[in-house]
Order: sequence, then structure tokens, then C-alpha cells
Amino acid sequence: MPRRFQALAVAAGVAAALALTGCSGWEYREDICSSGEYPVMTVNGTGSACVANGDEPPAGYVRYPEGKVPKQVDDKWDVYWRTHTLDKNGDIIDAP
Repeated sequence: MPRRFQALAVAAGVAAALALTGCSGWEYREDICSSGEYPVMTVNGTGSACVANGDEPPAGYVRYPEGKVPKQVDDKWDVYWRTHTLDKNGDIIDAP
């Protein structure tokens, strides 16, 4: 087999291997909020929104407890808050 075809075969094999392994070091993670915003959650529910830094949460929303704020979609806290919420007293409860 000529060298040129060998090089193409090797390159194709490497590309296929990379596609099959998913290149885990290049995983994209979407942020919960845009730059200049922070996430808030609904009281007694699993809804959420983003609020501009410096603004207070709108009526019916509260800040996440310190240290339990989701930063990226599907991170530890994003998953946790899908089944938990805060009641009107600020206590963590199971989501309805």
C-alpha cells in the first residue's frame, strides 16, 4: 500500500477512535445563568430563574442556600434541586 494511503488510513482510524471515545476531556457544560446573573428558585417548587447581580429575587423566588447553588446544568446541585425545594421558612423539603 502506498505511503499516502497508509497515512490516510491511520488518520481515519484515529478520527474514528476519537469519535467513539467522546473525547471526555472536551465535555461542554452549560452555565445555569449568564455572566452578571445569579440563579434563584421558586418557594415550594422546582422552578428557577436568573436575576441580575445586585437585584433582589422577584416575589415567590428565593436565593439558593449558601454552598448549594447550582452553577452548571446537570451539576450536583442542579440535580439535587430537581427533587428538593425551600418552604416559606427557608427549610429544605422534598419537592411536591
